[in-house]
Amino acid sequence: MKVGVVQGVDFIERDFAGMATADDATMLAFKISGQVASVDVGKGDMVRRGELLATLDARDVELQVASDRSQYERASSQYERMRRLLEHDAVSQQEVESAEAAFVQARSKYENSKDLLVETKLRAPFAGVIERTYVDAFQRVDAGQTILRLVNPVSTTVEFTMSERSMFLLADSTTRYYVRFDNYPSHRFAARLDSYAKTASDASGFPVSLKLSKDETRNYHITPGMTCQVTIRASESMANLVAIPLTAVYAPAAGGTYVWRVGPDNRVQLCAVQLGSLFGRDMVTVQSGLSKGDVVVTAGVYRLEEGEEVKIIK
Repeated sequence: MKVGVVQGVDFIERDFAGMATADDATMLAFKISGQVASVDVGKGDMVRRGELLATLDARDVELQVASDRSQYERASSQYERMRRLLEHDAVSQQEVESAEAAFVQARSKYENSKDLLVETKLRAPFAGVIERTYVDAFQRVDAGQTILRLVNPVSTTVEFTMSERSMFLLADSTTRYYVRFDNYPSHRFAARLDSYAKTASDASGFPVSLKLSKDETRNYHITPGMTCQVTIRASESMANLVAIPLTAVYAPAAGGTYVWRVGPDNRVQLCAVQLGSLFGRDMVTVQSGLSKGDVVVTAGVYRLEEGEEVKIIK
């Protein structure tokens, strides 16, 4: 009969399904409305910071800039003329102040129109990959309408969800976090807690975000969308906490939760236990009913009877 010795628990590891998400991702849009003159990138294109992504038809804005520049130059000339006349007492101080106000207003309008001309060109705020485009050339768009989505292809962020009963682990400073990606099963990355939501929008759980070290991930190609397993290692403060394999648990149809404890004479005795939480791949904590060092049957528990003598397989 296969048996195991009840062990004390120094820490508990719990696993969650996670996914790498983009460190930087943004929906890009023009700040002004107009007709799209060109979309210079496509889905999957790599772009550099500052690279031109899309352009609006700028003819109307250019005409506005030319008009505002003309008014600005005229107001500037008039203001300088008034200042010279004031030196010879040919005009009043009030007339100079009026010319100055017109000059300031014209300058502000001209600078604003020049800024609008710059906004007819959409440029990449950071280096990344075009995940999707939403408009085509010659399409009319409104200010703020999404033109494309840009993401950083290098990820150091992992997100997953966890149940409410496990949320207390996040507040414990001794809790440790590890991540193992499906693409790199032989390497376990250390992570730190970045953020988590204290409320859940649905029944799927509370979203949690972890950060990986850039130094550790430098030699690995981790991109948004890669799946992984998140392991949370938590120290337990409960005294006398022990653990057993799930295969040792005996739960008959009549009810109750038991294990078969093996005595010094190699005979089994049915022992009621109160189970705690699952951890690892096949372990469960025991809150009461067993002590560290007890020997329990870990296979074939449904074939035994009270007082039956068993032969222990080493």
